[in-house]
Amino acid sequence: MLGGISIWQLLIVLAILVLIFGTKKLKNLGSDLGGAVKGFKEAVNKEEEETDPQQTAQAKVIDVEAKKDDKSA
Repeated sequence: MLGGISIWQLLIVLAILVLIFGTKKLKNLGSDLGGAVKGFKEAVNKEEEETDPQQTAQAKVIDVEAKKDDKSA
């Protein structure tokens, strides 16, 4: 199993966490964690979209320069 951790050990840890924090805090923690992951994914996708036009523009400049070099040679 998971590195020698059985399902019973996981259930005991879960029960201890529920006793310490309560279900409401654990639910809020899960929501906050999910929101953070969602925000991270959106930021990564936004960064990729912003990067693509720059790379496309650079590729066009390189193509134009290559055509100029071919014509002059």
